[in-house]
Amino acid sequence: MKRFPAFDPPEYVDWKADPALARRFRETLEHTPERAALVARLSPDDRLALYAGLLRARLHDIQLKRWVRTGVTSKAWLGTGEEATTVGPVHALERGTDIVAPMIRNAAACCELGLSLADMLRAYLGSDDSPSRGRDLHVGSFSHGVLQPISHVGDMVPVISGIALTFKMKGERRVALTWVGDGSTKTAAAHEGTNFAAVQRVPAIFVIQNNQVALGTRLDQHHVPESFRDWPASYGIWSAEFDGNNVLDAWAATRLAAERCRAGQGPAMLLAETFRMGGHATHDEREARETLPAELFRTWGKRDPIGLYEEYLKEEGCTPQQLAAVEAEVTAAVERAAEQALASREHMPPGETALLGVYAKDGR
Repeated sequence: MKRFPAFDPPEYVDWKADPALARRFRETLEHTPERAALVARLSPDDRLALYAGLLRARLHDIQLKRWVRTGVTSKAWLGTGEEATTVGPVHALERGTDIVAPMIRNAAACCELGLSLADMLRAYLGSDDSPSRGRDLHVGSFSHGVLQPISHVGDMVPVISGIALTFKMKGERRVALTWVGDGSTKTAAAHEGTNFAAVQRVPAIFVIQNNQVALGTRLDQHHVPESFRDWPASYGIWSAEFDGNNVLDAWAATRLAAERCRAGQGPAMLLAETFRMGGHATHDEREARETLPAELFRTWGKRDPIGLYEEYLKEEGCTPQQLAAVEAEVTAAVERAAEQALASREHMPPGETALLGVYAKDGR
């Protein structure tokens, strides 16, 4: 894909595939026969749809960063480098049936489940026609199967567990999924919600998205083991690991977990290792570079989930022209969405609408 020197992490600007990492990308898929069989059945269109999803996620973030740099917005929370951990699982679920609860860094779940990119961008502008009518930059749409997140990370775990419980009680073959950051695992809500899901054996999937840092706290400062490998066993939950920078591995692992859930085998916990290629938000990118070793950025920068997937697709027979056509289509869609969102600034919420949709007003 096209690189953007003004907006991409420096490790991505002149990105070139490392042959060893490209080989490992493929070997990861071949390591588990069940996943390999699923991936082998993906059609060319399905594989390109995953590619388009990764591009949408990256270009959505590039657009937000452009707005920050030009003064349209003050800051943005990005998922750069973590796109595969969102796009793969969402594509593994059944659109119109399953429910997801993203964190703000999983915003790509919204557009992959049908919410318009323009609405996602409008949320940052607070316009009257934004999904929350200017009340919140967190984006969701229950009609599309996406719960609107809140700032309190970890709190969506009990919500998803409750939704999954309704699926179980009604005998519906539906799945509820949420992502849990490495820092979020330390919250009471995440613990209680996970334990409840385990005891009630509900069809919920929890993706532990370990991006190596919680706000500005490194993993080794808040988590004693080196990984989350032993975490699911403490709840008695079935688990599996996947490469958080390999969209096909993420897709296949989630598809298998969803099949278990639909079969009534209880919840699943998926462990994803990835890396946040920036700050907690655009305002503290320098702080992130000071907090984490430069070697981490260099190592994970070589594992760009889009670049590695492009190499895989080429090996599978996709031509550069096919990939360029997908990129051109997605780029044009993001640019149109940005224009539509900016036009919405002409229609900001009237002051009196602040009293609508709240629990109480006028002192009552």
